[in-house]
Amino acid sequence: MGGLTKEQLLARLQELQIVYSKYEHEVVLTVEAQAKHVGHLGGALSKNLFLKDKKHRFYVVSAMANTKVDLSVLSARLGLGKGGLRMAPEEALDTILQVPRGCVTPFAVVNESARHVSLLLDQGFKNQEHCFFHPLNNDTSIALHASDLDKFLKSIGREPVYVDFLANPSVGKDQPPDLAAFVPSASEKTANTTNSIPVADKPEDAAAKAVKPSKKVQNVQEKVVNDSSPPSGLFANTEKFVEEIVEKTSALLIKEKTHGEQLGTMAEDLIRKHLSSEFKMLAMTLKNTAYAEGFKAGTQHKPKRSKGNLSCHFTKLSCNLVPDIHQLIKKGNGISSYMYDTFS
Repeated sequence: MGGLTKEQLLARLQELQIVYSKYEHEVVLTVEAQAKHVGHLGGALSKNLFLKDKKHRFYVVSAMANTKVDLSVLSARLGLGKGGLRMAPEEALDTILQVPRGCVTPFAVVNESARHVSLLLDQGFKNQEHCFFHPLNNDTSIALHASDLDKFLKSIGREPVYVDFLANPSVGKDQPPDLAAFVPSASEKTANTTNSIPVADKPEDAAAKAVKPSKKVQNVQEKVVNDSSPPSGLFANTEKFVEEIVEKTSALLIKEKTHGEQLGTMAEDLIRKHLSSEFKMLAMTLKNTAYAEGFKAGTQHKPKRSKGNLSCHFTKLSCNLVPDIHQLIKKGNGISSYMYDTFS
């Protein structure tokens, strides 16, 4: 592991003039074990979870020891569905957070390898005189105020995000997931490629790279032009349906306004971040509407039904769905126009 050490982190806190108290103890792996050493000192102990979603995006959830964190509720609030979060594999501790087992902490996002990890903090920390965290190693605990933790996070370019983990707001068409904005914009699989900016040896090389779209963009553009019909089973799977819409929206934007590979990738990521959750809810609504209409048609089925009547029924169904489809297209055009103006 080549991440920041405990000593380097404590030195960083001193440079920032952050006041903290340090307590050394034997290695502990649980909050209960930590409490035996510092629990009598008052303040809030923290439990820290390292999570991942199905798209290999990672999250650190830091909550007070007595706060119940329901992962199914948190997953739904992030727009990932009720089963979208799970514990991250232990090897990810080494490669991403670069801390040993039992050392997950808000301070771990200081490492460059964790730049795409989303950090969610318990809002209860703000009401505590001080909070205990491991400084990248679980043989030590430090106590500091939440405002000083904020100061540290801002010093590394992160805006602190505090969440009421006990809340369980409903999620639906008119109530989008309240935490969707905090889903990482890049996964671990793409992090190394989307954030590295190549340096050209010659000015003409740089100019050529700024004009020539990447192979990925070219392939997407060709797909938009040549593939006018959706893949088989696309509309039965809302995830694939939304992915297709976002991919085509991104490709059309990049085709319209090419400023180089890096900016194109930024535009694509921003479109995905702003459109995916809303498109998924709308697609699910369309899917549920179709199911409902199909069920209704089945209950009203007559033994002898002419092709003309069946055609009429589906024509009516199509007409009912057209306004929602138009609304979806309108939203796609709106975000494309926004991106066009932003990068012009």
